[in-house]
Amino acid sequence: MDFKSYIRDIQDFPKEGVVFKDITPLLKNGEALNQTVKALLELLDDKNVDKVVGMESRGFFFAPLLASKLGAGFVPVRKPGKLPAKTLQQSYDLEYGKDMLEVHQDSIKKGDKILVHDDVLATGGTALATCELIKRLGGEIVQCNFLIELTFLNGAEKLKEYPIKSLIKY
Repeated sequence: MDFKSYIRDIQDFPKEGVVFKDITPLLKNGEALNQTVKALLELLDDKNVDKVVGMESRGFFFAPLLASKLGAGFVPVRKPGKLPAKTLQQSYDLEYGKDMLEVHQDSIKKGDKILVHDDVLATGGTALATCELIKRLGGEIVQCNFLIELTFLNGAEKLKEYPIKSLIKY
């Protein structure tokens, strides 16, 4: 399937000069959605996964679907103040400033095999912060999966210690 044909470019969103990769055409097409989940699972090469970690907010589209198909749990990583139980925090650098992510302290056990999923790998800051949270909880990252990788932003360089797979590359 030509997955790129279901991704539309939105010029100057969320700010001028940015070309946003909009996946909603893919999400609203049942066949494309099912084929995407299947293709993302094939990127795993039969790796054993206990939990799939998805980052707020676009990582929440596919990560739970992948977890369900794998018989694994789903762990959300969110912005501060959105998780109700005790959390572990990790800050990360943005282009202009810093941000922070949180995960429940009891969401990952030592030795859990983790698939990290987000819809877009751009600069890699969010994914790297998520990987740091997982390591601090004792999880073992088996792979980082992305629907889209914006290769020109070199985000994969920040994640070079982990196996990375992307379904679509720009």
